[in-house]
Amino acid sequence: MIVYLHGFRSSPQSSKARLIGERMRTIGHADQYHCPQLSERPSTAMACLLELTRQVSPAHLTLIGSSLGGFYAIWLAERLGCRAVLLNPALRAHEKLRRHVGTQTAYHDEASSFEFRAAYLEELRALYVETISRPERYFLVAATGDEVLDWREMVAALPGARHKVIEGSDHGMSDFAGMLDEVMAFAAVTAPASR
Repeated sequence: MIVYLHGFRSSPQSSKARLIGERMRTIGHADQYHCPQLSERPSTAMACLLELTRQVSPAHLTLIGSSLGGFYAIWLAERLGCRAVLLNPALRAHEKLRRHVGTQTAYHDEASSFEFRAAYLEELRALYVETISRPERYFLVAATGDEVLDWREMVAALPGARHKVIEGSDHGMSDFAGMLDEVMAFAAVTAPASR
């Protein structure tokens, strides 16, 4: 199973979420792909994800998290013992999102707004993982052209993990399609054998 965790203000409509979903459909695993709309409240988002993954063996689960979703993926992977692919993760989301407290609009539905409350920063702080326990379970994909987060901080914070540093690109990884094969290989997802 693959669970995609979208970033702050994002949704299952993000280009990366749709690319992964399409690949899973193409290889016959559409039922093993999940990308829930995460609540703006961290504790609610984590409760949703824990329920979604409750009966899945860690050996058969890969989380793919982008930005804030990468922050969440680290906490979940440590708790569940599964693999995680981190795409430009917001490693210190409880600090980075401080300036976003207040009313926010969603990227894929500008008519939709939500309130990101100061109390949520404390919920994020409670989810912060300072040191990962099993680096081999992590694959970091970091872009040097990320206009929001510093790729060097990502690499330094995840010693021993598999690293792929992309020259250029951007925070949203608009060239993610070219990385999809490598991400899927790390997730150990293959097409079912033909009969």
